[in-house]
Amino acid sequence: MASSFPVYLGEVGLRINNTLTSICSHLPQNSLIPPIVHTLEGGKRFRGFLVIESARLFGINGKTSEYVAAAIECLHAYSLVHDDLPCMDDDPIRRGKPTIHVKWNEMTAVLVGDALQTLAFEILSDKNHIPDPKIRAELVFALAQASGVSGMVYGQMLDMEAESNPDGATFDDITTLQQNKTGKLIGFSCEAGAILGRSDPTNLLGYAACLGLAFQIADDLLDITGNVEDVGKTLDKDSSQGKHTFVSLLGVEGARNTARQQVDEAISYLDPYGPKANMLIEAARFAITRSR
Repeated sequence: MASSFPVYLGEVGLRINNTLTSICSHLPQNSLIPPIVHTLEGGKRFRGFLVIESARLFGINGKTSEYVAAAIECLHAYSLVHDDLPCMDDDPIRRGKPTIHVKWNEMTAVLVGDALQTLAFEILSDKNHIPDPKIRAELVFALAQASGVSGMVYGQMLDMEAESNPDGATFDDITTLQQNKTGKLIGFSCEAGAILGRSDPTNLLGYAACLGLAFQIADDLLDITGNVEDVGKTLDKDSSQGKHTFVSLLGVEGARNTARQQVDEAISYLDPYGPKANMLIEAARFAITRSR
């Protein structure tokens, strides 16, 4: 099963890519579209995959979950564009390609990020994508909470503040930062399946919380042990900016052990779903064994 998971992830990713291509083809074809398409190209589609697989637990298949997956990928892409800006992490490479402010300019990067963020909510609020108005409203509310002042943007702020206080970070500080910066969007991706299935999201949110930490620890490890060709972005950025990470606090082996513990706990939350959750189990294991 584990060896076939990347293939399955790729197949689901292709479905999400096709949905994103269709969405972009129906947008006004102005000067924002080429950099938007450039931004959306590449990536694992891991968050979109989590939407589709969590929805599948409740018998939800087909285009509806693919549209929600496309929305989270747009929101995630926006966060990367802004994270790469010179005023933030100042990265020249993302997903193995020049970042938007490098290939175009900083103004374009700001506006592309804005456009992708609003596009995510346009997708979720379109009745042609998600017919049920109550589910549309719940998805929009959940994504707004996960991405804004109570979630990802707050995590970004904590990350920027960490640069001016490199000696003050504790394990709890880094956990709080990453639970917001990385974890909240992963949390939405899993919660979305339960919303689509009109079901209690408690177990999926527990799974997502542990998965989000494991995923971030793996990112921290790749930043130290990976290579640019596989990872597709500049490496060793956090240490060069004086930031603490799980690896700098725990060491490489300590971080790996903590990631494994988080994966085991994540998987335990999936027990009620039985074999239907097999791919989500493999996703958790993949999160800490990936090379990018």
